[in-house]
Amino acid sequence: MLIIVTAIAVQPAELTLEGNRLLVSGVLDGSAVETFLEQLRRGNVQTVVFENSLGGTAEVAGLYARVIRETGVSTEVIGQCHAACAYAFLAGKVHRFGEGEQVNALLIPVGTRPKPAELASRWRGEEVHKTLAEFTAAAQDEVNPADAATPKEKWRPEHGVLFMATPTLFGRIYNTYYCDGTQGRDLTRCELLSDADPRKLGVITE
Repeated sequence: MLIIVTAIAVQPAELTLEGNRLLVSGVLDGSAVETFLEQLRRGNVQTVVFENSLGGTAEVAGLYARVIRETGVSTEVIGQCHAACAYAFLAGKVHRFGEGEQVNALLIPVGTRPKPAELASRWRGEEVHKTLAEFTAAAQDEVNPADAATPKEKWRPEHGVLFMATPTLFGRIYNTYYCDGTQGRDLTRCELLSDADPRKLGVITE
């Protein structure tokens, strides 16, 4: 049974350093990019933890993802990680869901419902970068020349492939769903995808 994810207030990105773990919460809107880059390039961070980050822009997602790849850190999700956050998360050397009693969910935007073969390869290696580039290019194409200085948000809310880990008495249950966006926040209306365990698909590597 799919659990409805509780709505989380949207707030600008906030960074908190806890030992060798850098906690990132809020929207990846660019407000904390410089601080993020500085923290990772110091070499003290081993894991970037995204906690309840509900999106951001494709451009900022690319910046986060690039420095995560360059520094070879791991990534982790606690709670919700949507759109821009999801692409930054996938750039980690090892990307995993956090432990605990919360539902962990990764929502990766897609243009159309992915086919089974596409599911098996879309979020591995260079394919991740290609998918992000598609969203970045599409966002730029939609900008009116008279309004070129203002980037357009391309991610569609609640639309994409949703990877979830739900805690139970017998351990975590992993499922994958396709959400076409018409369901809004009622994720019980998303379509369950068969044979799409996020661990087998490489979305979760540990």
